[in-house]
Amino acid sequence: MKNIIKLIVNENEIDQRVDVFINKQENSLSRTRIKNLILKEKLKINNSIIINPSKKLNIRDKIQLEIPEPEKASLKPYNYKLNIVYEDDDLLVIDKSAGISMHPGAGNYNKTIANALMNYCGKSLSNIGDELRPGIVHRIDKDTSGLIVVAKNNISHEHLSNQFNKHTIKRIYQALIWGKLRPQNGIIETLITRSSKNRQLMEVSFNKGKKAITNYKTLEIFENKNSPTLSLIECKLETGRTHQIRVHMSHKGNNILGDKKYKKKFKKIKNINLDLEKMILNLNRQFLHAKILGFIHPKSRKELKFISNLPQELEKILKNLRKLSK
Repeated sequence: MKNIIKLIVNENEIDQRVDVFINKQENSLSRTRIKNLILKEKLKINNSIIINPSKKLNIRDKIQLEIPEPEKASLKPYNYKLNIVYEDDDLLVIDKSAGISMHPGAGNYNKTIANALMNYCGKSLSNIGDELRPGIVHRIDKDTSGLIVVAKNNISHEHLSNQFNKHTIKRIYQALIWGKLRPQNGIIETLITRSSKNRQLMEVSFNKGKKAITNYKTLEIFENKNSPTLSLIECKLETGRTHQIRVHMSHKGNNILGDKKYKKKFKKIKNINLDLEKMILNLNRQFLHAKILGFIHPKSRKELKFISNLPQELEKILKNLRKLSK
């Protein structure tokens, strides 16, 4: 059964973007979902189909947005042990390991977090998004570890999506980068767009793309004659663009250790500690970890906060660096 939202534009609402206008009137719908519905030709203005989410409105425009029944997920369950740190009737918080993708994509359709969620939750997941991403509210990269929240129902999905869109979700990452940041603490604010040279990568742009804001601070600097200069940093996201921290660190010239896409070639230094060298060369992931996740619970309205320890393979590198620095 289809649900149709019908609205009329008043005098004080002219010149608004249509997606913003609908979101203000129907705040249970996230702007991301409204935009997706518009792109799927579910919006009519004055009985004409509109596929431009930024279309500006005129007085007495008649808005009609069709919300179709959610598609049924067609994922194969994957028997994978999820590290669940919190669960209730509305959501799950998972501490994701590096090496597993969030949802199916090219070359990997069955062994993802989404497939594992189908195995664990069955049909008890939100299904308002892409049919291959049930419950998935946000993502972290395959080779990044740490905390993610998953929605068990559509109401929770909408509430959590709205918190992401309004940048009220607390997300703090830790990363080990090459060299030292200048300045050591600060804010990186740029546009990020898809790379024109490699469509699998993102890049900083000065004239196109989406705004990306990363607050960072340096926690420790490791400088020693037996190791390369490395810095442990903390990044607090205001926005959540694809590969945001990785792109911003690469833009600063301080790539993340182990990042194979935005990589810095490892140059062997004289007298390097052999244990450290082995750890760096054998690291099969980027040293990036989603450490803190905080949000308002969709039903109870209580503030929840979760903290994840660094995985063992990352903690070992830090212990070695600290030992060398003594």
